[in-house]
Amino acid sequence: MKLLFFVTFAVYAAAVALEFTGTAFRKEKLLKAAWIVFLAAFALHTVFFVARGVAAKRLPLSNQFEFASGFACGAALLSIVLCGRGKADWLKVAALPAVLLIMTYAALQPMEIRDLMPALRSAWFGVHIGSAVLAYAAFVIAGCIGARYLVFSKRQEPDKKALDQMDFLSYRLVSFGFLFLTVVILSGAIWAEQAWSSFWSWDPKEVWALITWIIYAVYLHMRLRSGRKGKKMAWFLVIAVFLVFFTFAGVNTLMHGMHTYG
Repeated sequence: MKLLFFVTFAVYAAAVALEFTGTAFRKEKLLKAAWIVFLAAFALHTVFFVARGVAAKRLPLSNQFEFASGFACGAALLSIVLCGRGKADWLKVAALPAVLLIMTYAALQPMEIRDLMPALRSAWFGVHIGSAVLAYAAFVIAGCIGARYLVFSKRQEPDKKALDQMDFLSYRLVSFGFLFLTVVILSGAIWAEQAWSSFWSWDPKEVWALITWIIYAVYLHMRLRSGRKGKKMAWFLVIAVFLVFFTFAGVNTLMHGMHTYG
Protein backbone atom coordinates (compact mmCIF):
# COMPACT_ATOMS: atom_id res chain seq x y z
CA MET A 1 0.00 0.00 0.00
CA LYS A 2 2.80 2.44 0.92
CA LEU A 3 4.70 1.51 -2.23
CA LEU A 4 1.67 2.32 -4.39
CA PHE A 5 1.27 5.69 -2.65
CA PHE A 6 4.91 6.68 -3.14
CA VAL A 7 4.89 5.52 -6.77
CA THR A 8 1.84 7.75 -7.26
CA PHE A 9 3.66 10.60 -5.54
CA ALA A 10 6.70 10.12 -7.78
CA VAL A 11 4.58 10.14 -10.94
CA TYR A 12 2.87 13.38 -9.81
CA ALA A 13 6.34 14.87 -9.21
CA ALA A 14 7.46 13.79 -12.70
CA ALA A 15 4.38 15.47 -14.19
CA VAL A 16 5.18 18.72 -12.38
CA ALA A 17 8.82 18.61 -13.51
CA LEU A 18 7.78 18.07 -17.13
CA GLU A 19 5.18 20.85 -16.90
CA PHE A 20 7.67 23.37 -15.53
CA THR A 21 10.34 22.37 -18.05
CA GLY A 22 7.91 22.51 -20.96
CA THR A 23 6.60 25.90 -19.84
CA ALA A 24 10.08 27.35 -19.30
CA PHE A 25 11.42 26.22 -22.68
CA ARG A 26 8.07 26.41 -24.52
CA LYS A 27 8.25 22.80 -25.61
CA GLU A 28 4.80 21.57 -26.61
CA LYS A 29 5.86 17.92 -26.58
CA LEU A 30 6.99 18.18 -22.96
CA LEU A 31 3.70 19.83 -21.99
CA LYS A 32 1.72 17.04 -23.64
CA ALA A 33 3.93 14.46 -21.91
CA ALA A 34 3.36 16.22 -18.58
CA TRP A 35 -0.40 15.95 -18.99
CA ILE A 36 -0.25 12.27 -19.92
CA VAL A 37 1.96 11.56 -16.89
CA PHE A 38 -0.44 13.54 -14.68
CA LEU A 39 -3.38 11.47 -15.92
CA ALA A 40 -1.38 8.31 -15.17
CA ALA A 41 -0.67 9.61 -11.66
CA PHE A 42 -4.37 10.29 -11.10
CA ALA A 43 -5.22 6.77 -12.30
CA LEU A 44 -2.71 5.31 -9.82
CA HIS A 45 -4.10 7.59 -7.12
CA THR A 46 -7.62 6.33 -7.78
CA VAL A 47 -6.40 2.73 -7.54
CA PHE A 48 -4.68 3.56 -4.24
CA PHE A 49 -7.81 5.25 -2.87
CA VAL A 50 -9.99 2.25 -3.74
CA ALA A 51 -7.43 -0.26 -2.43
CA ARG A 52 -7.11 1.68 0.82
CA GLY A 53 -10.88 1.66 1.23
CA VAL A 54 -11.09 -2.07 0.61
CA ALA A 55 -8.28 -2.76 3.08
CA ALA A 56 -9.81 -0.50 5.74
CA LYS A 57 -13.39 -1.67 5.00
CA ARG A 58 -14.61 1.94 5.08
CA LEU A 59 -14.34 5.24 3.24
CA PRO A 60 -10.60 6.07 3.49
CA LEU A 61 -10.97 9.62 4.81
CA SER A 62 -10.83 9.16 8.57
CA ASN A 63 -7.43 10.62 9.48
CA GLN A 64 -5.09 13.36 8.33
CA PHE A 65 -3.16 11.18 5.88
CA GLU A 66 -6.31 9.79 4.26
CA PHE A 67 -8.02 13.17 4.09
CA ALA A 68 -4.92 14.82 2.56
CA SER A 69 -4.70 12.04 -0.02
CA GLY A 70 -8.39 12.42 -0.81
CA PHE A 71 -7.98 16.20 -0.94
CA ALA A 72 -5.18 15.84 -3.51
CA CYS A 73 -7.24 13.36 -5.50
CA GLY A 74 -10.19 15.76 -5.53
CA ALA A 75 -8.00 18.66 -6.67
CA ALA A 76 -6.52 16.47 -9.42
CA LEU A 77 -10.00 15.44 -10.56
CA LEU A 78 -11.21 19.04 -10.75
CA SER A 79 -8.07 19.99 -12.69
CA ILE A 80 -8.67 17.20 -15.19
CA VAL A 81 -12.32 18.16 -15.66
CA LEU A 82 -11.52 21.86 -16.12
CA CYS A 83 -8.55 21.33 -18.42
CA GLY A 84 -10.31 18.62 -20.40
CA ARG A 85 -13.79 20.08 -20.89
CA GLY A 86 -13.06 23.76 -20.34
CA LYS A 87 -9.88 23.77 -22.42
CA ALA A 88 -8.14 25.66 -19.62
CA ASP A 89 -4.59 24.59 -20.40
CA TRP A 90 -3.32 27.74 -18.67
CA LEU A 91 -4.41 26.17 -15.35
CA LYS A 92 -2.01 23.22 -15.49
CA VAL A 93 1.16 25.03 -14.47
CA ALA A 94 -0.52 26.18 -11.23
CA ALA A 95 -2.82 23.24 -10.46
CA LEU A 96 -0.27 20.43 -10.87
CA PRO A 97 2.14 21.81 -8.23
CA ALA A 98 -0.82 22.40 -5.88
CA VAL A 99 -1.75 18.72 -6.11
CA LEU A 100 1.87 17.71 -5.49
CA LEU A 101 2.05 20.04 -2.47
CA ILE A 102 -0.98 18.38 -0.88
CA MET A 103 0.46 14.95 -1.64
CA THR A 104 3.72 16.02 0.01
CA TYR A 105 1.82 16.90 3.17
CA ALA A 106 0.05 13.52 3.02
CA ALA A 107 3.39 11.73 2.67
CA LEU A 108 4.53 13.26 5.97
CA GLN A 109 1.57 11.87 7.93
CA PRO A 110 1.29 8.43 9.62
CA MET A 111 -0.09 5.97 7.08
CA GLU A 112 -1.26 3.14 9.31
CA ILE A 113 -4.81 1.94 8.77
CA ARG A 114 -6.76 2.34 11.99
CA ASP A 115 -10.29 1.51 13.06
CA LEU A 116 -12.77 4.34 13.13
CA MET A 117 -13.21 6.12 16.43
CA PRO A 118 -16.69 5.59 17.91
CA ALA A 119 -17.65 9.20 17.17
CA LEU A 120 -16.91 8.66 13.47
CA ARG A 121 -19.12 5.60 13.08
CA SER A 122 -22.07 7.42 11.62
CA ALA A 123 -24.00 7.70 8.39
CA TRP A 124 -22.93 11.35 8.34
CA PHE A 125 -19.27 10.40 7.93
CA GLY A 126 -19.29 10.18 4.14
CA VAL A 127 -21.44 13.29 3.68
CA HIS A 128 -19.42 15.45 6.05
CA ILE A 129 -15.89 14.39 5.07
CA GLY A 130 -16.64 13.90 1.38
CA SER A 131 -18.13 17.40 1.14
CA ALA A 132 -15.04 18.83 2.84
CA VAL A 133 -12.80 17.20 0.23
CA LEU A 134 -14.81 18.73 -2.63
CA ALA A 135 -15.02 22.15 -0.96
CA TYR A 136 -11.30 22.41 -0.21
CA ALA A 137 -10.36 21.11 -3.66
CA ALA A 138 -12.57 23.72 -5.35
CA PHE A 139 -11.12 26.55 -3.25
CA VAL A 140 -7.54 25.50 -3.96
CA ILE A 141 -8.12 25.27 -7.72
CA ALA A 142 -9.88 28.66 -7.60
CA GLY A 143 -6.75 30.02 -5.89
CA CYS A 144 -4.59 28.50 -8.63
CA ILE A 145 -6.72 30.25 -11.23
CA GLY A 146 -6.34 33.50 -9.30
CA ALA A 147 -2.56 33.09 -9.39
CA ARG A 148 -2.61 32.47 -13.15
CA TYR A 149 -4.84 35.50 -13.61
CA LEU A 150 -2.29 37.70 -11.87
CA VAL A 151 0.54 36.33 -14.01
CA PHE A 152 -1.45 36.71 -17.26
CA SER A 153 -2.53 40.24 -16.41
CA LYS A 154 1.10 41.42 -16.20
CA ARG A 155 1.74 40.67 -19.87
CA GLN A 156 2.16 43.63 -22.18
CA GLU A 157 -0.88 42.65 -24.22
CA PRO A 158 -2.93 40.26 -22.06
CA ASP A 159 -5.65 38.17 -23.69
CA LYS A 160 -8.82 39.77 -22.30
CA LYS A 161 -10.92 36.78 -23.32
CA ALA A 162 -8.65 34.42 -21.39
CA LEU A 163 -8.68 36.72 -18.36
CA ASP A 164 -12.49 36.85 -18.41
CA GLN A 165 -12.59 33.05 -18.62
CA MET A 166 -10.30 32.76 -15.59
CA ASP A 167 -12.32 35.27 -13.62
CA PHE A 168 -15.63 33.53 -14.34
CA LEU A 169 -14.25 30.04 -13.79
CA SER A 170 -12.80 30.97 -10.40
CA TYR A 171 -16.17 32.41 -9.40
CA ARG A 172 -17.93 29.20 -10.42
CA LEU A 173 -15.46 27.13 -8.41
CA VAL A 174 -15.92 29.28 -5.32
CA SER A 175 -19.69 28.91 -5.65
CA PHE A 176 -19.26 25.14 -5.92
CA GLY A 177 -16.91 25.01 -2.95
CA PHE A 178 -19.09 27.32 -0.87
CA LEU A 179 -22.09 25.05 -1.40
CA PHE A 180 -20.18 22.00 -0.19
CA LEU A 181 -18.60 23.86 2.72
CA THR A 182 -22.12 24.78 3.80
CA VAL A 183 -22.99 21.08 3.67
CA VAL A 184 -19.88 20.38 5.77
CA ILE A 185 -20.93 22.80 8.51
CA LEU A 186 -24.60 21.79 8.58
CA SER A 187 -23.93 18.04 8.48
CA GLY A 188 -21.20 18.49 11.10
CA ALA A 189 -23.63 20.28 13.41
CA ILE A 190 -26.21 17.52 13.10
CA TRP A 191 -23.55 14.84 13.57
CA ALA A 192 -22.09 16.67 16.59
CA GLU A 193 -25.50 16.79 18.25
CA GLN A 194 -25.85 13.02 17.80
CA ALA A 195 -22.29 12.27 18.98
CA TRP A 196 -21.70 14.91 21.66
CA SER A 197 -25.23 16.24 22.41
CA SER A 198 -24.32 19.71 21.13
CA PHE A 199 -24.77 21.27 17.70
CA TRP A 200 -21.81 23.61 18.22
CA SER A 201 -19.01 23.41 20.76
CA TRP A 202 -16.57 26.08 19.49
CA ASP A 203 -14.02 23.41 18.69
CA PRO A 204 -11.03 24.97 16.81
CA LYS A 205 -11.87 23.05 13.63
CA GLU A 206 -15.48 24.24 13.78
CA VAL A 207 -14.42 27.83 14.35
CA TRP A 208 -11.93 27.90 11.48
CA ALA A 209 -14.35 26.15 9.12
CA LEU A 210 -16.85 28.90 9.95
CA ILE A 211 -14.19 31.59 9.38
CA THR A 212 -13.40 30.04 6.00
CA TRP A 213 -17.10 29.99 5.15
CA ILE A 214 -17.42 33.67 6.07
CA ILE A 215 -14.38 34.67 3.98
CA TYR A 216 -15.77 32.99 0.86
CA ALA A 217 -19.21 34.41 1.62
CA VAL A 218 -17.57 37.86 1.54
CA TYR A 219 -16.04 36.99 -1.85
CA LEU A 220 -19.40 35.97 -3.26
CA HIS A 221 -21.05 39.08 -1.81
CA MET A 222 -18.42 41.32 -3.39
CA ARG A 223 -18.78 39.52 -6.67
CA LEU A 224 -22.59 39.42 -6.85
CA ARG A 225 -23.63 42.61 -5.06
CA SER A 226 -20.74 44.91 -5.88
CA GLY A 227 -19.79 43.41 -9.25
CA ARG A 228 -16.10 43.31 -8.38
CA LYS A 229 -13.81 41.41 -10.74
CA GLY A 230 -10.23 41.39 -11.90
CA LYS A 231 -6.96 41.61 -9.99
CA LYS A 232 -8.38 42.43 -6.56
CA MET A 233 -10.62 39.37 -6.62
CA ALA A 234 -7.76 37.22 -7.92
CA TRP A 235 -5.62 38.38 -4.99
CA PHE A 236 -8.51 37.61 -2.67
CA LEU A 237 -8.60 34.00 -3.88
CA VAL A 238 -4.83 33.53 -3.65
CA ILE A 239 -4.73 34.82 -0.06
CA ALA A 240 -7.84 32.82 0.90
CA VAL A 241 -6.06 29.58 -0.09
CA PHE A 242 -3.70 30.04 2.86
CA LEU A 243 -6.74 30.15 5.13
CA VAL A 244 -7.98 26.89 3.58
CA PHE A 245 -4.64 25.19 4.23
CA PHE A 246 -4.59 26.47 7.79
CA THR A 247 -8.11 25.16 8.40
CA PHE A 248 -7.12 21.84 6.82
CA ALA A 249 -3.66 21.30 8.32
CA GLY A 250 -2.70 24.12 10.67
CA VAL A 251 -5.58 23.64 13.09
CA ASN A 252 -4.76 19.94 13.50
CA THR A 253 -1.09 20.71 14.07
CA LEU A 254 -1.33 23.74 16.35
CA MET A 255 -4.67 23.41 18.13
CA HIS A 256 -5.96 20.47 20.10
CA GLY A 257 -9.66 19.69 19.88
CA MET A 258 -12.28 17.07 19.18
CA HIS A 259 -11.28 17.08 15.49
CA THR A 260 -7.59 16.46 16.14
CA TYR A 261 -7.91 12.95 14.73
CA GLY A 262 -9.36 14.34 11.48
